Amino acid sequence: MIASVCAASLRAMAWVDAKPAPLASVNSVDLQRYVGKWYEIARYPARFQRDCASDATADYELRPNGKVGVVNTCRKSDGKIKKATGSAKVVHASNARLKVTFFWPFYGDYWIIGLDANYRWAVVGEPGRKYLWILSRTPQMSESDYLQAVDQARAAGYDPARLMKTPQSAR
Repeated sequence: MIASVCAASLRAMAWVDAKPAPLASVNSVDLQRYVGKWYEIARYPARFQRDCASDATADYELRPNGKVGVVNTCRKSDGKIKKATGSAKVVHASNARLKVTFFWPFYGDYWIIGLDANYRWAVVGEPGRKYLWILSRTPQMSESDYLQAVDQARAAGYDPARLMKTPQSAR
């Protein structure tokens, strides 16, 4: 009996130790520099993107009301374009944490957890680590930049093995 309790306690402690630290976002984001078109280079598989086969992009624009307009597009396997329009609101002084909605009143976390100093690429996740995106200003990303972004994701407690690359057409 005592051995069973001790074994259960050790398993519980191992599980607690295995939990990643709370997710941190980058220290500061200049929204004027962040808005514009981003190409999805890789992502964790997500139910709401299951029919996106290629050419996934996100377009952001600052609105006069202080919110950020969001338009996500992708190409489905049948060649048709899928488009989702929403908005985001900043929820942290750093501008690195936003709440995004495509279907009000439901919001999801959008945290910028990695950002190139020149805003060439970004890593976006959320505190539960269920979703992850690697974004680039260009349809193709250099291998060294991609590896830096993956390292940022790994350091934040994400499993890079779950990433699936997103094919982008030459544009």
